[in-house]
Amino acid sequence: MYRGRGRLRLWPIAIFGIFLIYYYFSNQQEVPLTGRTQLVDISREQEMALGLQSYQQILSRSRVASDGEAVRAVRLVGQRIARAAADVDPGFQWEFNVIVSDQVNAFALPGGKVAVYTGILPVAKNADGLAAVMGHEIAHAIARHGAERMAYQKLVQFGSMAASVALGGMDMETQRMVMGALGVGSQYGVLLPFSRKHETEADYMGLIFLSRACFDPAEAPRLWQRMAKVSRGAPQEFLSTHPSHETRIRQFQKWMPMALEIRKRYCDADGNMVLNPARGANVRASERVTM
Repeated sequence: MYRGRGRLRLWPIAIFGIFLIYYYFSNQQEVPLTGRTQLVDISREQEMALGLQSYQQILSRSRVASDGEAVRAVRLVGQRIARAAADVDPGFQWEFNVIVSDQVNAFALPGGKVAVYTGILPVAKNADGLAAVMGHEIAHAIARHGAERMAYQKLVQFGSMAASVALGGMDMETQRMVMGALGVGSQYGVLLPFSRKHETEADYMGLIFLSRACFDPAEAPRLWQRMAKVSRGAPQEFLSTHPSHETRIRQFQKWMPMALEIRKRYCDADGNMVLNPARGANVRASERVTM
């Protein structure tokens, strides 16, 4: 006996739509420097507590370098960039550590908890390249990208629940097909593009920070040229959480006149910071970094 596919229940979709509008407009924040409106639904205190907990867990499972030239370089670069970002710093307690690992990676967690893996240092090559890496990661933390990702993942989960209830009157084959399509759509149409937007925003903000801190912004596109050489086999951009290396290089080149003008305004000919968002925190030539 033939059984129909059933009917779509519209009330769960209507309820989700009302919730979406309320949730979105009641949790609005503004990203520093870019002015982009973002969705964040947890307090800074909650976010910083989560960041500290994750940071401690990662360090406890890792081989952390306690001294040496790499540690000194990472901490000096980090401190200079943190000073240059003082006007948008929400009061983070910055901490910079080096993890001994072949990973070509670095990260910053809410609260100002930063780690650089030794595997990325040869790619960074010099202090300016390291500043490009750390400026990017520090920008992620200041822009609250982690909290924003959690908010959008929560929305996708709520949307999936609403869709599941709406499809409840249909046969299982139809439910599986529709839910599968929704899952693919949310991954490639929402989460991955949003992650790439975060990466681009962190590149832009990080370039401003490193320029203010008197590092050479022209090293940023050169860093990504070197990254391209050690990242063979990367997925197509639309399948990735990050923009392609070529896209990032083009963006840095587009922003370069702005970055050079910022450096000229903030720094003297000797590389000292003469205009600083944090009064009394000028960076002197004696704090220059060697690698």
